[in-house]
Amino acid sequence: MRVLIVEDEPSLGAQLRRTLEGAGYAVDLATDGEDGHFLGTTESYDAVILDLGLPEIDGLTVLDRWRRDGRVMPVLVLTARDSWSDKVAGLDAGADDYLAKPFQSEELIARLRALIRRASGNASSELIAGDVRLDTRSGKVTLAGEPVKLTAQEYKLLSYLMHHKGKVVSRTELIEHIYDQDFDRDSNTIEVFVTRIRKKLGQDVITTIRGLGYSLEEPGN
Repeated sequence: MRVLIVEDEPSLGAQLRRTLEGAGYAVDLATDGEDGHFLGTTESYDAVILDLGLPEIDGLTVLDRWRRDGRVMPVLVLTARDSWSDKVAGLDAGADDYLAKPFQSEELIARLRALIRRASGNASSELIAGDVRLDTRSGKVTLAGEPVKLTAQEYKLLSYLMHHKGKVVSRTELIEHIYDQDFDRDSNTIEVFVTRIRKKLGQDVITTIRGLGYSLEEPGN
């Protein structure tokens, strides 16, 4: 999953990036509202962490512009402000959740996971496809109850497909959502990771739709 952080405080931005990358997310970081608005408009993200007190363009304006332009990615508003009016303003501008500073990293990650699950129509933290189960809280994957060890990139790819089970996901979409902005998008690593996942979880777990991409379906569908 790919996340955009828009935070102007250098130390907090760097800390958030390290925390989210450690939790398995691909992360882009913008340090002002202008760059954040541009990235959120031109790139694909599964969620955004947006500070309200930003230079150049404030966070509420950035969020309002995204929503007016039809950008529907879930947004977690992050701010030092603690008045009820600021919370209402953020939610009215289109925020999906709100977290005031200071905060615990565990709570931030939990809220982020919940936003991404809801956005893809998954209520539970455990994603299931046949005998394959993926726990988004622990990052563990099992096959028929037995643990399966995946690399970080294999996990990211499988997680994205399981969040979008039943849909055809193009190679381009996978690249956009599991890698950060600096990744070489001409790479053929998607095909390599799909092959490795099939070896670990079974050849039928991921279906190739020729000319379109990949799909993860329930057995028998």
